[in-house]
Amino acid sequence: MSFLEIFFIGIGLSMDAFAVSICKGLSTRKLQLKHALICGGYFGFFQGFMPLIGYLLGVQLKSKIESIDHWIAFILLALIGINMIKESFEDEESCHTEFSPKVMIPLAIATSIDALAVGVTFAFLDVHIVSAICIIAITTFIISMIGVKIGHVFGTKYKSKAELAGGIILICMGIKILVEHLHIFG
Repeated sequence: MSFLEIFFIGIGLSMDAFAVSICKGLSTRKLQLKHALICGGYFGFFQGFMPLIGYLLGVQLKSKIESIDHWIAFILLALIGINMIKESFEDEESCHTEFSPKVMIPLAIATSIDALAVGVTFAFLDVHIVSAICIIAITTFIISMIGVKIGHVFGTKYKSKAELAGGIILICMGIKILVEHLHIFG
């Protein structure tokens, strides 16, 4: 996969963290740089760490399911994308005003579960995992910091749109992987 493809996957994966960051910014009365750094740090770390775990699991399974790996990648990305699109139409959840590890770690884990599944697909696609997790982590870090600021300034106006966009990006990447492996257009 190219840098650009991994970057787009990183953007898609970061949309859940972006949505939660908007919520965190909305709940903050006096926004400080540390709030954005905390969100960016937690979400960026877990979005980078979870694909590594998924990749290590995928490497263990690769030889057993190599003939259908493109279907697995497509199905996982499509399911994650569909779930994100579905969540974009659901009611807004309440925002926690705390930035403590007790609050941030569960949020970071919850928003990065999708990245675990993407990590599995990376093993099937022979992605250079160190580059991929760095791109995803940095992308999520920056997008989460921006989300805190947007949430503080604009509120939840963009939260559902971010989840919708992220879902569409992941579905498109899944379709691209499937089309390339099935040699449909080339």
